[in-house]
Amino acid sequence: MLKRLVFCALLLAVGGCGQDEEPVRIDFTKTGAAVSTEVREASQPVLRVAVAAMISPQQTFGHYRRLLDYLGERLGYRIDLVQRKTYQEINELIARDRIDLAFVCSGPYAAGKNRYGFIPVAAPLVRGGHLYRSYLIVHRDSAHRRLEDLAGKVFAFTDPDSLTGRLAPSHWVAELGQTPEAFFSQVIYTFSHDNSILAVARRVVDGAAVDSLVWEFLQHRDPRLTAQTRVIKQSEPFGIPPLVASTGVPADTLEAVRRELFSMHEQEAGREILDQLMIERFVVPDDSWYDGIRDLQRQLSPERSASGEDPNT
Repeated sequence: MLKRLVFCALLLAVGGCGQDEEPVRIDFTKTGAAVSTEVREASQPVLRVAVAAMISPQQTFGHYRRLLDYLGERLGYRIDLVQRKTYQEINELIARDRIDLAFVCSGPYAAGKNRYGFIPVAAPLVRGGHLYRSYLIVHRDSAHRRLEDLAGKVFAFTDPDSLTGRLAPSHWVAELGQTPEAFFSQVIYTFSHDNSILAVARRVVDGAAVDSLVWEFLQHRDPRLTAQTRVIKQSEPFGIPPLVASTGVPADTLEAVRRELFSMHEQEAGREILDQLMIERFVVPDDSWYDGIRDLQRQLSPERSASGEDPNT
């Protein structure tokens, strides 16, 4: 908690935790309708959809609102958007059937599919592929050219359970025979990839590991922050973050959700929304896409993996 508060205080001192415009404020403890405010029938069914904090709350609300609006209108459901600060909180909500659908990070999906009861629903196809990477970034004007140059520096992870924001860089450091705590002078958690990019751009930290999809999205749509950073290392490709369902979602509802997502690119309104998100279309996820992540998790936590524990907890 202290590291998170220090991080936000530092960002506020150099210009705020978001962009220049007034941020959307979201209460992490509650759910909120991601649909229009028009009066709806009380009998209208509800789908509770969660978004793991891969991007900050205000960015998440903006990026996902139109997609959820579209899905709700096509299905005849009211969509309630649920957000929490950490990936772990979303995982637990799925396990307890407190939410119906969730966009989750690939790391928690790979490690906890059985434990949390994740049912794979769909995955986005981006730039013709279903893979993404971890990017190691530094400030564009820094002298750092490789991971070894960050020894003794301040480094930003995103979430304790993040694949690209913690697991991959921890593996890089392990290959040097070190732990992150020993290798870096300080490690902080930003709890979203855009916040990590912001921290590097504003020189709050010396380096960070971020989701390539988020970095590339910002580079294409609004490069003010990414232009201040430089990618000095990339991970191997990993299976892209999927949309999952809880075991409590009825089979016919799940099939309807899949049908609408898989045909979204064929509809004019759907195509426009996907273009804004830089998604070509949604496809059926293959569980083998995530085997490389499971191998990485076993390498970093061999004892816990052998015992059947989730390496990410």
